[in-house]
Amino acid sequence: MNHQLKLASISLALGLLAATSAHAVPLRWAAQNDILTTDPHSQNHATTNAILMHAYEGLTRYNTKYDVEPALATKWTFISPTQVRFELRKGVKFHDGTPFTADDVVFSFGRIKQPQGTMQIYVTGIKEVKKIDSLTVDLILEAPNPILLRNIIDFRIMSKAWAEKNNTVNTQDYKAKEDNYASRNVMGTGAYKITGWQPDQKISMVQNPDWWDKARASNITEVSYLPIKSDPTRVAALLSGDVDLLTDLPTQDVAKLKSDPKLKVVEGPEVRTIFLALDQGSDELKGSNVKGKNPFKDKRVREALNLTVDREAIKRTIMRGLSIPAGIMVAPGVNGNTPDIDQPLKVDVEKAKKLMTEAGYPEGFEIQMNCPNNRYVNDEEVCQAVVAMWAKIGVKGRLVATPMAQHSVTFQKFDTSLYMLGWGVATYDAQYALQSLVRTKTTGADGNFNYSKVSDAKIDQLVDAMKTEVDIPKRNAMIREALLRTRDEYLFVPLHHQVRPWAMRANVTTEHRSDDRPEARFTNIK
Repeated sequence: MNHQLKLASISLALGLLAATSAHAVPLRWAAQNDILTTDPHSQNHATTNAILMHAYEGLTRYNTKYDVEPALATKWTFISPTQVRFELRKGVKFHDGTPFTADDVVFSFGRIKQPQGTMQIYVTGIKEVKKIDSLTVDLILEAPNPILLRNIIDFRIMSKAWAEKNNTVNTQDYKAKEDNYASRNVMGTGAYKITGWQPDQKISMVQNPDWWDKARASNITEVSYLPIKSDPTRVAALLSGDVDLLTDLPTQDVAKLKSDPKLKVVEGPEVRTIFLALDQGSDELKGSNVKGKNPFKDKRVREALNLTVDREAIKRTIMRGLSIPAGIMVAPGVNGNTPDIDQPLKVDVEKAKKLMTEAGYPEGFEIQMNCPNNRYVNDEEVCQAVVAMWAKIGVKGRLVATPMAQHSVTFQKFDTSLYMLGWGVATYDAQYALQSLVRTKTTGADGNFNYSKVSDAKIDQLVDAMKTEVDIPKRNAMIREALLRTRDEYLFVPLHHQVRPWAMRANVTTEHRSDDRPEARFTNIK
């Protein structure tokens, strides 16, 4: 379908929505990729989390300045360094009218920890959630936890009664392509009820009139989220007035959108780093012509790959200036990023060739590279550029670009030796990235997104120490050392930190969020 025809069908659907009520204030929000599931404990994927947080809530949440504030808990008290008592909010109801109680928190904790999901990082270090009474729970910690209140923001509470009634006590196994009732239906306590999801077409929400937060700042009564993969179609929908808010802007259109008096553009850095992950654990690489050994196990090869990527050229030509070339694996705005260590490598093709020869690959080698084509800003184009750069040292990349839903299954099944990922830091603290991506994969949160089999004993030791270190300068020193070692061992190929402009109609106001999670509760239409 060409983009004019697709636009016409979007326009008709949205026109019907807007006509439903004289008092309705619908927000039509478009971006390039869809959610993966509606199961809040299944997939740690930013778009999925951004949508589901409208309906599912945690014990804590962020305010507009990313400070932690009460949500489903009104108060917390440290009874000891490893026992935290949470008083739950009275009178809260799930969207079906069921009261919210301590049983739902205990149940949701058991559910999010199940190994088939990828959300365990948000309850890392919690040994047990103990019910004290119907509106009080204690979090029993394995050790003191300096970022507990930030972690649990994305520990979303689901109705125990609803899950039991609908045979969805277990978290969806996404990589096995399983569907369950929770992966298509939603039962939370939040500001909006998710009323429908047509994959790759539309997610519908309506305001929850019984939400506990009466101080809501928003007049948005309905939300339609429209995943529109095509850049021209997405921009045309905004320009024609069929969309109110666009959060995936093609870099080449930003200047044009900024100059349109009917629109406004708000922008800022996103706490997301785009990188390439290299399988360093397998004895032989999938999709490579090197047999019987793994070139990525050799630090010289990893350094050569890093030295050949011209991050400034990617910024200039592909990103139109809207990226920050990366030296480390966390972005500015994340605790642990400092300008002195976030220095991208200078390109040095001659040194890279020498390193490849020393490593025994003077002619290079072939490798398959897996990339998404609808998730990050210009993701496929960035991968194409890297393939061209690596060709200079004889590394011949065969690019396989697929939608994120498919790409995500591929790397979670360890079905690729080289893949692109973007990691946004939901907690604004580098431990989240180091523990998920770099720490040796064991069970639970440790290495729960380490699908490139990275394993470094020194980094493991630092990550395990920072999890429980409450002396802030001491902990920050550990974070710095772990980030530097990750950088200097070339365990990944960091490309850039994303800059994320959003465009909207002039009558829309919203808070720009550096976690790239627009929230309807911070949005108004005049």
